Amino acid sequence: MTTTRYATHDDVTLAYETFGDLETGEPLLLIMGLDFQMVWWPDELCAQLVDAGFAVVRFDNRDTGLSTHLESPTTQSPWRALLGGTAPAYTGTDVLDDVEAVLDAVGWASAHVMGISLGAGVAQATALLRPARVRTLTSCNGLPCTASPVRRLAYLRFGVFRELARLGDASTREEAIDVLVAIWRALSSPAHPFPEQWARHVATLSHDRSPRDPRTTQRQLAAWSRVRLPALSTVRAPTLVIAGEDDPLMKVTGGRDTARQIPGAQLRILSGMGHTLPEHRWPEVVASLRELAGHARSTTS
Repeated sequence: MTTTRYATHDDVTLAYETFGDLETGEPLLLIMGLDFQMVWWPDELCAQLVDAGFAVVRFDNRDTGLSTHLESPTTQSPWRALLGGTAPAYTGTDVLDDVEAVLDAVGWASAHVMGISLGAGVAQATALLRPARVRTLTSCNGLPCTASPVRRLAYLRFGVFRELARLGDASTREEAIDVLVAIWRALSSPAHPFPEQWARHVATLSHDRSPRDPRTTQRQLAAWSRVRLPALSTVRAPTLVIAGEDDPLMKVTGGRDTARQIPGAQLRILSGMGHTLPEHRWPEVVASLRELAGHARSTTS
């Protein structure tokens, strides 16, 4: 069991949890993706990272879990938000302030930063705009954060959205948990057995911590619609890009283009992996992160 702690800045509170020794472990910050709470980073994966020498911090992005939730005057299409047609309730710069607030709360001047899905874009943007805070960058199942709104559409696979649209609205706790499990199933690789028991456990935990607000999606997407970022070619942190070969949401070109634009970036395309990190790929991911951290130490010593 981990203890939930809180970082604050301005009028925002960020819930976070830690694994390992924050003083002696290699600092690693994990950033979750769109609309998902930090508990979707598996405890067992965090434990393996600790065994590999890391100290791990995961946190609830604003608008999710136990962190501060914002408001939307109206419900609007996530597609409209993605294309920049929704007035943001907060900006991507505010989100980067959240990242720094968590780092400050645990006493880390810098950390290895890994993000998945939308969290991959947040990790990239942190490396671009707050480079002193990023020792290494790992972008997993993401796309170039500098891509234009229209270009982002070209990286998506649209079949999964038809599947998600059929889920409908949940009116009971049990239905809400079922919806979360179904979403995780839809994002997972069909080539590997679905972890039903684990997904239902985490979906239950997630719902009971804070029921999902469907409007979170539009707010988190809109935050990045008007942020100007420098080119990814200016990233100086050693970078690893991971892409799932079976990702039902994101084309592999999202990872390929991210790696191509960042100088010296390593690219790992993993078979049997969808838009989530399946257990059978954890050892390879952990080993890659450890190798990346070792490279960073060797270049700064």
